[in-house]
Amino acid sequence: MQQQLTCNQVSALLTFYVENKLNDKLKKYVEYHLSICPKCYEKYQKLKTIVSNFTEITRKISDDTDDESDNTYMTKQYEEFKSNLSAYIDNELSDEENIRIKKIAISNPIARKDLEDIYTFKRLLHSSFDKTKNSVKEDFSKNILSRITTMNSSNKLDPFYLIMTLFTVITAIALLGIANFVIF
Repeated sequence: MQQQLTCNQVSALLTFYVENKLNDKLKKYVEYHLSICPKCYEKYQKLKTIVSNFTEITRKISDDTDDESDNTYMTKQYEEFKSNLSAYIDNELSDEENIRIKKIAISNPIARKDLEDIYTFKRLLHSSFDKTKNSVKEDFSKNILSRITTMNSSNKLDPFYLIMTLFTVITAIALLGIANFVIF
């Protein structure tokens, strides 16, 4: 009997499966799940397409560096686009830079394809994260905050001891000051 993996487990393992970084046993479990689950198989196909497109573009770029005259889209603008793509996706650029990136994406088919692939990949990651987040029965951030609150409330000192400590420190400083005045 083949061990069953859940869709969430397969989603978490999918990138490793596409990159062929799973051990043989786990690879067989993922393959079995993909053979019986059309939704996970569709995710796998999308991810595989994105990775293969990225690999192909990377290969073309490395091939084109030898002979840049063949590819009219590998320009300085495209290099700028690539270097700012992550910041653009994360909304970290100024309005001027955003407009420049949009213009490059509109005029350059390779840049447009890169942008579409990144957005597809981002949506895929978000949907996988949301499904996993919704299936988790425990809110870890809430648990940690409650532990911190409990820890802080249990470590509070009695106000009487605080006042007595403060009084002792002030008295000691006053006595040292008087002793210093008498000695000199």
